Amino acid sequence: MKKILNKYIPLFYGSYFNSLALVSKEKAAQKAFDLFCTPRSGKVKPHQKEFLDKAKNNILTVDKIQLQTYKWTGTKGTVLLLHGWESNVFRWRNLIDDLKKEDYTIIAFDAPGHGNSSGHIFNVPLYNKCAEKIIETYLPKYIIGHSVGGMTSLYNQYKNPINSIEKVISLGAPSELSEIMANYQKILKFNAKVLTGINELFIREFKFTINDFSVSRMAKDISKKGLLIHDKFDKIAPYHSSESVHKNWEESQLITTEGLGHSLHQEVVNKEIIAFLKS
Repeated sequence: MKKILNKYIPLFYGSYFNSLALVSKEKAAQKAFDLFCTPRSGKVKPHQKEFLDKAKNNILTVDKIQLQTYKWTGTKGTVLLLHGWESNVFRWRNLIDDLKKEDYTIIAFDAPGHGNSSGHIFNVPLYNKCAEKIIETYLPKYIIGHSVGGMTSLYNQYKNPINSIEKVISLGAPSELSEIMANYQKILKFNAKVLTGINELFIREFKFTINDFSVSRMAKDISKKGLLIHDKFDKIAPYHSSESVHKNWEESQLITTEGLGHSLHQEVVNKEIIAFLKS
């Protein structure tokens, strides 16, 4: 039954957006975008609570969203962690343990609509605004992002080339918004009119088009040292995303894994991360 629902619910939404677009392209686009930006999971689960509660730090406010931060104090430079879609800070538990052994200070926060943070909408421009607040407050030297968190880490450096960050690490991150939106359209099967409306919404709200938002193009302007780690068989974010970013990011290195999946939380990955931080 669950498989049937998972198959037909997206089609229902797509049909609804197509019908609404006949009346108002703008309303259809707004509802389609809101759905796109609404995480369905990522809140703290019972088995995650103890780990997170021990490290709770300040609550910072961005656009009326209450961001729960976490801190592990060490004597070395501060590392900022950005998790991905429908996740929370608990996803970093293995890396946090390894960073603590190396005596780094670690700062992390639950993204809007995730973990212990408030909010319902989550997208890269908003995530970047949150990251800017965290960076301004804690002055981290290093930023590590997974998936959309990696995408946001690079977008942050493109938008803010002068800040406390010295090194950037991106794990399994997508690059092209156009690819993400094409996949969204394919799943829901909404028509070109709805997609055009979404593109116009991006122009109004964010001052860029769907095709404009390309991390691989942004990478040309990033001067910080960077590490990209991506699995060749990643089924969530295509491997060619990091290939394209690496090609355009002069100060980057790319590590390719095989069979580690999208999450990239294995010890071998953590060792590469720490080696890069220490280099």
